[in-house]
Amino acid sequence: MNNTNYYIEFERQLKEIQALNNKPTLLLHACCAPCSSYCMELLTGYFENVTIYFYNPNIDTGEEYEKRFAELVRLSETAPFAKNVSVVHGEYEPERFLKMAEGREHLPEKGARCYDCYKMRLEKSAAYAKDCGFDYFSTTLSISPYKISRWINEIGILLEEEMYNKFGENSPTFLYSDFKKKNGYKRSIELSSEYGLYRQDYCGCRFSRK
Repeated sequence: MNNTNYYIEFERQLKEIQALNNKPTLLLHACCAPCSSYCMELLTGYFENVTIYFYNPNIDTGEEYEKRFAELVRLSETAPFAKNVSVVHGEYEPERFLKMAEGREHLPEKGARCYDCYKMRLEKSAAYAKDCGFDYFSTTLSISPYKISRWINEIGILLEEEMYNKFGENSPTFLYSDFKKKNGYKRSIELSSEYGLYRQDYCGCRFSRK
C-alpha cells in the first residue's frame, strides 16, 4: 500500500519552485471551472504562467463540453488571480472514452473505469506539456472528494518517469496534487458562488449521470 502524503510532497515542490530565480511554467489539466478556481488562485503566484488544458473525452455531450469550456474561459478573464492564466481547448474525443469503457459500463464510481479515465486525460495532458515545452504538468482532478488522489498522483509520476526515460531533462515534471486538502474543495465552492460559475452535478460521463 502506498502511504505517500502527496499534499506534503506538493508543498515541498512549491517551496523548491519559490526558491528559483526564474518562475517555471505549468500546464494544468482541468475538468471544469469550479474545480479550477481554487487551483488557479493557489498556483498562479508560483508560476510565470499557467495554461489550463481542457481535455475531457468522458463528457457525455458536445453541448456539455462547450458549456464547461466557456465557463473556464469566463473565469480566466474575470478573476483577478487569473491574470497569467490562458485556456486551451482540447479536442473532444468521446469515442476514445467509450471504447475504453466498453464492457465496464456497470462498474461503480472509483473503479477501474475511472482509473483509466484519469490516465487517458493525464496522458494527453502530459504529451501536450512535453510538445509545448512546459516545465510542469498537473491536473485539478484531485480537488474532488469523488476522485482518488493516490491514483491521480501515481499516474502522473509514472508519466513523468516515462517521458524522462524517453526525452531526458527536456521533459516536464509532474506537480503533485491533493487540492482538496486544507479546505481546498470548500474554497472552490466559495469561488464558484462568488463568480456565479456553472456547477455540474456529475463528473461528465453518462455513467456518473446515472
